[in-house]
Amino acid sequence: MTQETPQEKPPHKTQDEKWLAVDDYIVESFLDEDPVLEAAQAACDAAGLPQIQVAPLQGKFLMMLARALNALKILEVGTLGGYSTIWLARGLADGGHVTTLELDPHHAEVAERNFEMAGLEGRITVQRGPALKSMAALHAEDAGPFDLIFIDADKPSTPDYFEWAVKLCRVGSFIVVDNVVREGAILAAQSDNKHVKGLRAFYAQAAADPRVTATAFQTVGHKGHDGLAIVQVTQAR
Repeated sequence: MTQETPQEKPPHKTQDEKWLAVDDYIVESFLDEDPVLEAAQAACDAAGLPQIQVAPLQGKFLMMLARALNALKILEVGTLGGYSTIWLARGLADGGHVTTLELDPHHAEVAERNFEMAGLEGRITVQRGPALKSMAALHAEDAGPFDLIFIDADKPSTPDYFEWAVKLCRVGSFIVVDNVVREGAILAAQSDNKHVKGLRAFYAQAAADPRVTATAFQTVGHKGHDGLAIVQVTQAR
């Protein structure tokens, strides 16, 4: 009679520790060392930019989505130091271009240095100023349609960014909105928090808009408990 070997049990971890460990495992499995992105993040840290950039796994998702769409035109709302922009630019089809919108001049300068360091300055344009004005100008100039739009800027303005994004898209384009869970704060229907109110308005808007179909998923890990919304444009603008 053979004796079964007991299954190996992982060490006990709190839930947060488990999330971090799983995140680390996925990163080790699917991401290689990346001196360009590491240098870009180091430049952001040295310049005192807030550490609110997308996580590396989310960045790779954006790149893969851009590749799946064979994206020639990508719009990003909220550049920060350009970390996510580099991921997006890596997903461009040949001859493609990323337009990224940034209000803060200091952030824009850091981002442009990072793009130059990454060898991508010819594929990315930073437009300075309020994003809503820039989006309105892009629409007036008929600069679209964009194949992919990534919204990661001030949350109270998310409904307005989304409205312009739909207008700047084509049928089949995708809009990705970051930070749509905020540790579950979106459940607070009566919240006075302007960020929560903006995101809840976006949820209602996307759900009711006949031009799009939308979903969202929660994420946990080194960036805490948050999530992404994924919207596809299904009707002509």
